[in-house]
Amino acid sequence: MRLALIWSEVWNGLRRNVSMVVSVVLVTFISLTFVGTAVLLQMQIGQMKNYWYDRAQVAIYLCTADSAGDTCAAGAATEEQRAAVQSALESSTLAPFVDKFYFEDQTQAFTNFQEQFKGNDIAQFVTADQLPETFWVNMKDASQSDVLVEAFSGVAGVEQVTDQRQYLDQIFSVLNIASYTAIGIAALMLVAAALLIATTIRLSAYSRRRELGIMRLVGASNRFIQTPFILEGVFAALIGSILAAGAVITIVQVFVQGYLADRMRYVNFVDLGDAFVVLPILLLVGVLLAAISANFAISRYLKV
Repeated sequence: MRLALIWSEVWNGLRRNVSMVVSVVLVTFISLTFVGTAVLLQMQIGQMKNYWYDRAQVAIYLCTADSAGDTCAAGAATEEQRAAVQSALESSTLAPFVDKFYFEDQTQAFTNFQEQFKGNDIAQFVTADQLPETFWVNMKDASQSDVLVEAFSGVAGVEQVTDQRQYLDQIFSVLNIASYTAIGIAALMLVAAALLIATTIRLSAYSRRRELGIMRLVGASNRFIQTPFILEGVFAALIGSILAAGAVITIVQVFVQGYLADRMRYVNFVDLGDAFVVLPILLLVGVLLAAISANFAISRYLKV
């Protein structure tokens, strides 16, 4: 009987405040969608870092005829200088750090450049002799790339030693900024949802103040009186959480796997398995947010 009465009060409260309930559902839905997207973006960044950092190469660019600098004062790198670089990579000092390497001559570099910048006007103004010969080195541990940078910096015939991870760091920095922005927006939306839930509960309590007074007079406990209001907030937030979960699944299935994955096959994108890991978080956050907000509102403002 008590349970039936509680659910009757919950239904009456929801029915009387339909517009506010819809507002709570929408705000919770939008805020938790941002939360889910931000979590998935962080998971995507983590996967990409694990994949690309392990495959990041160190490029040892040899001097060309147009190179400047003390190590290129004699002009383009000679056969002896190329052989010296290769011998150093195969030496007992550096070999323990090197997984594999290959040499790219100017003809190969030009072919790769034309493919990379196909359709770009810059491809028309570059010739093979302007591109450097390069040793591309894969490290056993990408975090130890500084060993090669120190070993070949200042060596005659070597124009520059570049760790590709510095370019990846710039890309991941942009992705992290986007992720933190989504988290910030989600936090603001969650605050708005909490305030809206609290306001809804206050209005619902005010509209039923006479009934609450009667319940108090007949001996109803504070917990019995407060429970329907908390359940109202939890119910509305739960609907918003379920909608947010559906939106996250749709984003992963339709946009990430259905669009991006087909066009960028070299990237390991998040999938439905990752999305299903996020879903319980969204539901838990939605329910807790509503329960805490409603309990605070009814304890703070309901005078019984």
